Amino acid sequence: MLSLIRLKRLLFIIVASCLLYMSVKVGASPIVRIDGSSTVYPIIEAAAEDFQIAKRGAVRVTVGISGTGGGFKKFCRGELDIVNASRPITELEMEACKKTGVQYIEMPIAIDALTVVINPRNTWSKTMTVDELKQFWEPAAQRKINNWSQVNPAWPDKKIKLFGPGADSGTFEYFTEAIVGRAKSSRGDFTASEDDNVLVQGVASDMYALGFFGFAYYIENKNKINAVAVDSGDGGVIPSVKTVENGSYQPLSRPVFIYVNAESRNKPEIQDFVKFFMKNAAELVTEVKYFPLSSVIYKKNLEHLINNRVGTVFLGESEVGVDLEEAMKHEPKL
Repeated sequence: MLSLIRLKRLLFIIVASCLLYMSVKVGASPIVRIDGSSTVYPIIEAAAEDFQIAKRGAVRVTVGISGTGGGFKKFCRGELDIVNASRPITELEMEACKKTGVQYIEMPIAIDALTVVINPRNTWSKTMTVDELKQFWEPAAQRKINNWSQVNPAWPDKKIKLFGPGADSGTFEYFTEAIVGRAKSSRGDFTASEDDNVLVQGVASDMYALGFFGFAYYIENKNKINAVAVDSGDGGVIPSVKTVENGSYQPLSRPVFIYVNAESRNKPEIQDFVKFFMKNAAELVTEVKYFPLSSVIYKKNLEHLINNRVGTVFLGESEVGVDLEEAMKHEPKL
């Protein structure tokens, strides 16, 4: 049976195809070019679909998946109007954009509960401490920590198979920052993919697998995989609406973003898309199983768009446990 989200997608394809055919008949439509994070993709895909239907085919929105890092490379070359990012822009990306004269408006759009997952037949590691996760993923573990029992003697003496996003992924960067203590500091001998569905299938097909990715992909596949309760010192906590909202799911709750090219902002179709998205963000974010931000933040995003408030308030790095409303009061930096 099709899920409601998949049914909506199917209906969209039919409607969008008809509208696109009509638009081609009368002339080329303006295009909103978006690429970047696979984690943010479900949110922007939903926004793009609803926006195109609302515009009756008068505007096309293309949404690609090249990872946060890959998306920023294109964005800083001026190839995109909007980049999806599952962490803030880095100092290197800020420098790359500065060299090409690309300025950007930073907009947090949702909270993601980065989820650690195991195979349903795994009965031994339903709860894992941050230190246990670190022992599996830190660089020193490469070719040394191969079996579950090497981290916890109570776990089976079986080879662990690790799955995670690739190095261009903002999810990979945030996970290593939060768990290992330094962004991109990780062992390299694991199965990496920018396609979260590949990671889902990897964990679902191996009893001794362990992986991580965004919450929406876990929810969509919870009949195939289980979430691990992460213990950061006060007992294991499963990601959920309640634990994200009350702040107990730490350190893996994190904001996700879009960055709007400041030059593209002058185009009516970009203005219209961002305004449409921010006005409907809470509903769209909830629909695809992420966690919406406060209405205050979405209103701030619109103000920043209108006033062309360029730059980032995160100064080139991710902050674990950041207070977004407080952060957005800071003066942005290019």
